[in-house]
Amino acid sequence: MTASLAPATTRKPRIGLLGIMQALYDHMIPGITERQAGYAEAIAEQLGEVADWTIGRPVKDRADAEEVMREFGNADLDGVLVVMLTYGPAMRVARLFNENRMPLLLANIQPEPAVTAAWDMADMTYNQGIHGAQDTANALVRADRPFEVITDDWRSPEFRERVDRWARAARAITAWKSLKVGVFGYAMNDMGDIRVDENALLRTLGPEISFLAPGDLYRGALAVTDAEVAELIDWENEHFEIDKALTAAEREDHVRMQIAIERILTDRGYRAYSTHFDAIGEDGRFRRLPLAAASSLMAKGYGYGAEGDALAASMVYAGHQLLGDAHFTEMYAMDFPSDSLLMSHMGEGNWRVARTDEPVRLIHRELGIGKLEAPPTFLFRYRPGPATLACLVSLGGERFRLVVAEGEVLDAPPLPQLEMPYGQFRPDTGVRACMDGWLAAGGPHHQVLNLGRHAADWQVFCRLSGIEFVQV
Repeated sequence: MTASLAPATTRKPRIGLLGIMQALYDHMIPGITERQAGYAEAIAEQLGEVADWTIGRPVKDRADAEEVMREFGNADLDGVLVVMLTYGPAMRVARLFNENRMPLLLANIQPEPAVTAAWDMADMTYNQGIHGAQDTANALVRADRPFEVITDDWRSPEFRERVDRWARAARAITAWKSLKVGVFGYAMNDMGDIRVDENALLRTLGPEISFLAPGDLYRGALAVTDAEVAELIDWENEHFEIDKALTAAEREDHVRMQIAIERILTDRGYRAYSTHFDAIGEDGRFRRLPLAAASSLMAKGYGYGAEGDALAASMVYAGHQLLGDAHFTEMYAMDFPSDSLLMSHMGEGNWRVARTDEPVRLIHRELGIGKLEAPPTFLFRYRPGPATLACLVSLGGERFRLVVAEGEVLDAPPLPQLEMPYGQFRPDTGVRACMDGWLAAGGPHHQVLNLGRHAADWQVFCRLSGIEFVQV
């Protein structure tokens, strides 16, 4: 647990393939079931790098379909890809899909991409899945169940890319449904945009918020052994540039808190957390804030939000599951000459988004926030290139909105007086239009940042989870 700071291995999505047909064709075309079962297996093989597949036997009636879906449910899958192996009447699966809670993808595909002069009635039957897709989609729309649709040649790179996007979204939503967020102490007083109805969040999207006693963290830090402390310090010495001004006491405090936080999260089943500087400072037993701990725990795949922001912590965790290497940040200031936003926070940041041409530094840093002693802090600049910001807005009750902005991290000059992770993000729409849209949509001041352009990924995530999507 201590020195192993390799990134969390994000497993492949686990997806079930439900192939639908009907017995009507068995007499007309002997062997059709085996042939179309082979088609389903070929689809899974084609998409083998996208997900780990559980292929159900072809279903022909309601009992078959319900049994296979029960098997999928018991297999702890992230989602179900539905393929019409031939036409299959939707009434046989309408109730089943209405009761299903796994993310669904309706793949409107067929074995052959082109109609040719060689086709006979058997070929027509093998390739007539579009009928069943229409019938099934109609049933899902009537039931008001969210689902994704992809129409394409199943052998094409575009089809694979879109299935990959959906599968990752399904994995992230499944992870969200069982997510526990631990808040050490309490959320920052009077900060309104981080507030949420905890019951509505749990009921609607899945993340569960719990409040943890800072005393647990204090006792956990005392229980960390000297050998564990030395192991993690040695690992940091190997991987980062260490500020000579850092004292042994500062580093020991930092690693004890990091190990203790992770141990509490692991032992109690939390995959995201938040610490508020006042809750730590007012406790009276801590010497410094666990800023560097937040950076390294994000690098290991944990969600994080500052100041008791469980919504932001949930989003960082979702960003890990959907895209990988999620980073907690906020908009600090606008820079109109470069049409960019200065992004940073008090000192927490996932060092896996750092520039590759500069070392990540662990520095001594004087910081008056929390009225505590100097907290060791990771210092780095964000890697230049495309990037995406996202945040979750609680609209009251069970209504949630995701606000997303795509843009670019600039290769801007250093800001030598800043002693915390930072970068300058230029929105594609420009600072003025982006911020007008962000504020009009109610976007809060804490965000998750992922390198790359990922608005389309977040949009699928929203469609499957019932969250309103707004891109600014």
